[in-house]
Amino acid sequence: MIESQRHSYHLVDPSPWPISGSLGTLATTVGGVILGLIFILYTMFVWWRDVLRESTLEGHHTKVVQLGPRYGFIPFIVSEVMFLFAFFWASFHSSLAPTVEIGDPREIPFLNTPILLSSGAAVTWAHHAILAGKEKRAVYALVATVSLALVFTGFQGMEYYQAPFTISDSIYGSTFFLATGFHGFHVIIGTLFLIICGIRQYLGHLTKEHHVGFEAAAWYWHFVDVVRLFPFVSIYWWGGI
Repeated sequence: MIESQRHSYHLVDPSPWPISGSLGTLATTVGGVILGLIFILYTMFVWWRDVLRESTLEGHHTKVVQLGPRYGFIPFIVSEVMFLFAFFWASFHSSLAPTVEIGDPREIPFLNTPILLSSGAAVTWAHHAILAGKEKRAVYALVATVSLALVFTGFQGMEYYQAPFTISDSIYGSTFFLATGFHGFHVIIGTLFLIICGIRQYLGHLTKEHHVGFEAAAWYWHFVDVVRLFPFVSIYWWGGI
């Protein structure tokens, strides 16, 4: 950190990435979807690279600066809860008169639920290991979390492949695939989030004093865990009665 700086805040240097992301988003709205997605993905990568460099190597993320990402991530998770709640509500409404048979909830859906909940316990184990300064144990816990997440995603794909109906089979089929599909998409995003955290932990970036990125990933993963209970009850169990 610059020695002449007499405050705890990070005055960010000028960056080209906001305008780069904006141009990518604009391209997706005018027909250049592939080009726009490439711009967006590249912007995400280099922007997060700069954030990691500022926090880990340059030491700009003081305790005061770390409050911003923490407080900002909470309303993001709340917005995700509201997003998925809309699909669960639609499923409740359409399940009053279902027109398709979704199968036995005691099979793959029931198996997948404890798998995902167990991954939540594993990520908590990783958090406690980081706070205790046990780097290798934290890496092992993150490997276990990611492994359980991949098993969950594999079973979800198997369930979709074996489903006797499609997304076009009435409003009930649509809400089923939208609700479970978006939850599965969040699981994939969270898995990538945790993989990055695992790599950073292996490289020694995360310490017990500075691991905001991992905290955000852990909060997001617990959100994914808890939300899993809602589709299981509202879609698989309620819809399978």
